[in-house]
Amino acid sequence: MNVYMDNTESSFIDGDIGKLLYRGYDIHDLAEKSTFEEIVYLVLYGELPNHAQLEELDGYLRANRRIPDEIITVIDAVQSAHPMDVLQTAMIGLAAFDEESEDNSKEANIRKALRLTAKAPTIVTAHHRVRSGLEPVAPNPDLNHAGNFLFMLFNEIPDDETVSLMDVDFILHAEHGVNASSFAARVSASTNSTLHAAVSGAVGALKGPAHGGAAEEVMKMSIEIGNPENAEEYARKKLDNRERIMGFGHRVYRAEDPRARHLRERSQALGEKRGDPRWFQILTHLSEDVMAPYRDRGIYVNVDFYAGSIYHLLGIPSDLFIPIFALGRVPGWSAQCIEQYENNILLRPRLHYVGPMDREYVPIDER
Repeated sequence: MNVYMDNTESSFIDGDIGKLLYRGYDIHDLAEKSTFEEIVYLVLYGELPNHAQLEELDGYLRANRRIPDEIITVIDAVQSAHPMDVLQTAMIGLAAFDEESEDNSKEANIRKALRLTAKAPTIVTAHHRVRSGLEPVAPNPDLNHAGNFLFMLFNEIPDDETVSLMDVDFILHAEHGVNASSFAARVSASTNSTLHAAVSGAVGALKGPAHGGAAEEVMKMSIEIGNPENAEEYARKKLDNRERIMGFGHRVYRAEDPRARHLRERSQALGEKRGDPRWFQILTHLSEDVMAPYRDRGIYVNVDFYAGSIYHLLGIPSDLFIPIFALGRVPGWSAQCIEQYENNILLRPRLHYVGPMDREYVPIDER
């Protein structure tokens, strides 16, 4: 914890003031002015693209969204599993169909990162439809990354406002330093394993509720509270029992997570648009009234606090909340791996032994 293990150019976090940069660019500018496709280019190549570069990358993503029929067969076979387990299984399975799977050059890994970014939404949506007794929806090359995800999930063309909302969500989740899942990816990369293996390992780490599960838990909490007037009593009981209020606090930030503001505004707008503002009202009451005194201790809302309400209002099942996080993070995981490959050394920390020493062996008949 709080140990610098290496240098990076991918992202910068100042947790004391709530600052986040991707490749030197402020997250507030990127969230409000960029598209996810631009962020994919920025994270993987280190610079914002010009029109020609963006058009080429966007075309490559659109051309690589389809997944092999064999992967659909695998998804069907494991359809009862959690969506994150299915995503992890299918992503490592894609290695069998990628001619560059074993090529760890930077150029090949960027291409693989783009292909994984393009195919991950197809995996998640195909699984959800298969387990629901529906046929998977083929990717729509006329839609951008966010719009295509929503189209494949619901089998209908989403409106521009909803597409923009999902696009911003993907941007906010694209990269965040050497968190638990990125560290897992870098450990795999340090062994000179493949990018498919490393990113699949990151998916497994993200599934853990201590890392990626907060958005789902916040929504469960909101449903349990039910109405804004119940929020204070609910929170007081939790705090009196020394239980956590989900969506508050972060391992790095001691100020508000800078990503949260962009989802706060959009959660409010979406609730009003859908005629169901109570989720935002519940969350606002918790953050601005009940939990406000805890800001002196560095406990603020994090990016997951408002994300769950947005997904819920869009009609997305709660067990897809973590996979959506993963869909946005594939470029960031890949960038972390590419950095690891470039100046590689096996990541092999040590454990401080605190057990007994020099014990005398006792034969089994004498124990």
